[in-house]
Amino acid sequence: MKFDLQDIYKNDDSPDATELAIKADESLKGRAEKSRPVADIIHPRPKRSDWIWYSLLVVVAILFIELVIDNPRWKWDIVAHYLFSKRVISGLENTLILTVCASTLGLCLGLIIMACRMSSNPVLKGFAYIYIWIIRAIPPIAMLLFLFFVSAIVPRIYLPLPILNVNLFDIDTTTLISRFSAAVIGLALYLGGYSAEIFRGGIMAVEPGQREASKAIGMSDFQMMFHVVMPQALRVIIPPLANELITMFKSTSLVTVIGYVELLTTVQLIYSTNFETIPLLTVACIWYLFLTSLAMAVQSLLEWHFSKGAKR
Repeated sequence: MKFDLQDIYKNDDSPDATELAIKADESLKGRAEKSRPVADIIHPRPKRSDWIWYSLLVVVAILFIELVIDNPRWKWDIVAHYLFSKRVISGLENTLILTVCASTLGLCLGLIIMACRMSSNPVLKGFAYIYIWIIRAIPPIAMLLFLFFVSAIVPRIYLPLPILNVNLFDIDTTTLISRFSAAVIGLALYLGGYSAEIFRGGIMAVEPGQREASKAIGMSDFQMMFHVVMPQALRVIIPPLANELITMFKSTSLVTVIGYVELLTTVQLIYSTNFETIPLLTVACIWYLFLTSLAMAVQSLLEWHFSKGAKR
């Protein structure tokens, strides 16, 4: 049993007891100091090369102030005027709606493709492999253009019933594939291929022995995935998946090629009339930077939350 010397002498007001209490306190502080990790006690000596980087930082700060802040050609008054204008906010709303819809559809598609990719069925596995191969090979902008002009190949989408000689449904492709739907489908297909590989990599990072142990104690497949596999796989999945979602947000600017009016298209339409190209592009960049920073902050919070209890 351990005793605290201060507790022994705290009720004693004699000089000897006071002196012993002070010595006990100093002894405890010395032990605590000795028990500190070496990394907390020893501090590395500053390198002489660090002053070079500090000097470069000062030079960069001066250039930034001179070329950006104090440069009148940026026309910050025009930037401030259009930053919260109704047209820009409307384009920003379209960008956010497109991002949410395409990301939701793309993640659901990625889970399906991941399940097919990890399936033991050769048909499903082959389908998933070919899909990921095509998505990796075709640029997103080419996919958007192809989907928007798909009516040139398939004018109508219908399902015939041979016996009754009627169509179960018959839809005009141009009605079904609008600018918005082509943008959502194109970006979702792109995200689905990459997120499927991210999901698969996260699940494969969990040791197979943990799955076997879960089966041994009677867990179902759903219980095993929900309670054992996914909490560990999320630590691996979150960083690359968050990166893909941020890329998705920025890739919405590609839909300008099919005429969908989002943030970048909106500022392009504005500066095509007032010829204030740099200020309007600065407005778009500020909004992209702000929302991307928020997404990165959410990513950091998720990583911190799912890293609790993990060895570092």
